[in-house]
Amino acid sequence: MSAHPPRGRPDHHDPTSGWGGAPPAYSALTLRIVLAGFGVVLGAGLVAWALLTTAPVAFALLGVAVLLLALVNLVVVVRRKTRGEPG
Repeated sequence: MSAHPPRGRPDHHDPTSGWGGAPPAYSALTLRIVLAGFGVVLGAGLVAWALLTTAPVAFALLGVAVLLLALVNLVVVVRRKTRGEPG
């Protein structure tokens, strides 16, 4: 048995899809990619601003946290999209 599920798993996120003629539910992976990209830009901008000005160190740390969370989310979502999940 393979470690990865089959590509493009329809109805994965909604076990009741198809009842009453409803189309299968798809995850908004593309939207998550856009939002994670915005988080990367925001986090990098916050870090750059905090390091170039006399801002408190907490702003730089907040920017690093936002940047790291956005990068992890971006990697996870891109991996799911390349595996074939719709959305």
